[in-house]
Amino acid sequence: MQTHPSITALSGKKKASAWMLGAVFFSVMIYFFPLWKITLYAPQYPQGIRMYIWIHQITGDDAYTLQNINILNHYVGMKDIDPHAVPELSYFPYVLAGIIALGFIAFLMKKRWAYLSWAILYALCGAVAIYDFYLWEYDYGHHLDPKAPIKVPGMAYQPPLVGVKHLLNFTAISLPDWASLCMMLSIILGIAAYLCCRSSAIKPHYRLPAGSDTPREKPVVSHS
Repeated sequence: MQTHPSITALSGKKKASAWMLGAVFFSVMIYFFPLWKITLYAPQYPQGIRMYIWIHQITGDDAYTLQNINILNHYVGMKDIDPHAVPELSYFPYVLAGIIALGFIAFLMKKRWAYLSWAILYALCGAVAIYDFYLWEYDYGHHLDPKAPIKVPGMAYQPPLVGVKHLLNFTAISLPDWASLCMMLSIILGIAAYLCCRSSAIKPHYRLPAGSDTPREKPVVSHS
């Protein structure tokens, strides 16, 4: 038995709404997990010390992590990492709140273009945030204090955006954390909502079930 097109379209729209609601949910989760994690290994810290970059703060394994990292950075002339000196940490939470609000509006509208527009806007904002993070790392790794105790001509100490990098006797590992995965999943779900809604809008060819009567022309009977 073949499903009627209207039933198929209704089911597709419900799935699209569920994907979009999931996208909004995972976007909210970004507030509760770090976006990025940078681990530094040094002779003084063979077990490594970890710095976590959230959408609104920078933390470490404990209350003294940032202080210990700044002590290590001091030897090579890098600036102190001061969360209060990073303006993005103050306004990025509001940008995310706006994206979440637009996502919920798209969920209420249940329109294909709204799902796709939201996903594209989200992806663009994420790309800008990653580029801004790269610039932040570049600034800290290249603008060094000329009076630093350790000076190596031509040496820069920019941590990697993603991956592993050896800096003198330091090893830095930079990787996305749970909030970045939530952001990626939100974008994917937004695109999935668009594709699901798009497929439901394509009306399938509806045929009568096999064995059903179809209109036929009446035979012409001649009377001679």
